[in-house]
Amino acid sequence: MKYNFLVLFFCCFMKAQPVEVKAGRIVRLSDFASKLITPRNIDVWLPDGYTEQQKYDVLYMHDGQMLFDPESTWNKQAWEADNIADALIKSGKTKPFIIVGIWNNPGFRHQEFFPQKAFASMSAENQKLISDEYINLKKTTAAFTPVSDAYLKFIVTELKPYIDSHFSIFTDRDHTFIVGSSMGGLISMYAYCEYPKVFGGAACMSTHWTGIYRNENNPVPDAIIQYLQTHLQPETGRKIYFDYGDQTLDSLYAPAQKKVNALLKAKGFTAKNAMSQFFPGENHSEESWKKRLDIPLTFLLGNSK
Repeated sequence: MKYNFLVLFFCCFMKAQPVEVKAGRIVRLSDFASKLITPRNIDVWLPDGYTEQQKYDVLYMHDGQMLFDPESTWNKQAWEADNIADALIKSGKTKPFIIVGIWNNPGFRHQEFFPQKAFASMSAENQKLISDEYINLKKTTAAFTPVSDAYLKFIVTELKPYIDSHFSIFTDRDHTFIVGSSMGGLISMYAYCEYPKVFGGAACMSTHWTGIYRNENNPVPDAIIQYLQTHLQPETGRKIYFDYGDQTLDSLYAPAQKKVNALLKAKGFTAKNAMSQFFPGENHSEESWKKRLDIPLTFLLGNSK
């Protein structure tokens, strides 16, 4: 993958952004190198009292620069995942866990998060429609080509081995989870399907089923649902979570989410291994995801079986 000016600017910008947390502490892996994708920061959140004498579950989260400190983000909003995780762990509602926050690269975010196999299944005409839309929206400057397979391979074959060997964690599937919102919801769903032996659960919040920013004349939802028809299967011990609101971008998601809910039911998912929530009045923002992050985290990492 070639670097352009935006990527180089982003890499320089990353180094200058400290992150402050109110609970636990951050270990930053600056410009984490990869043979598969552009380098980026990885912020590893460790809970209060973290010790090598204990093993922790692991939560991989996308859009890592938006997770902890609103003062360091472009829109002055953040998930404040440190506060939420700290409260859940200290209350005993979840098992102790760490968070691995993977920074996105704004110049390649849509390419890295768009489910690659779903895009490949589209006709050339529909692929061009999506590409032209992204160019018009200035999401890309060239023909749109997803690289989400490389992004996931980076997480599984480069990042995870490093995390496994440098932190006191459980390394197996049943203690490894992945979470994201919007396009990050799509890539979390895709990771759940592509790597069933790696991720024991996924939370897909405000999943951007439309890919682009409309429902009409849009082949993306059907392509993704067709992908799910053949790749999403209920498995003992694994869980998947979806949610959405009805304001701003979230107002687009109900038609596709209802189809996905029906698919989950038809495939035999139950309340034990799948959850889909609707939050009236909530919009597409870190403020909204912050309000309800405890729900998917408790579903995935809860102490009760």
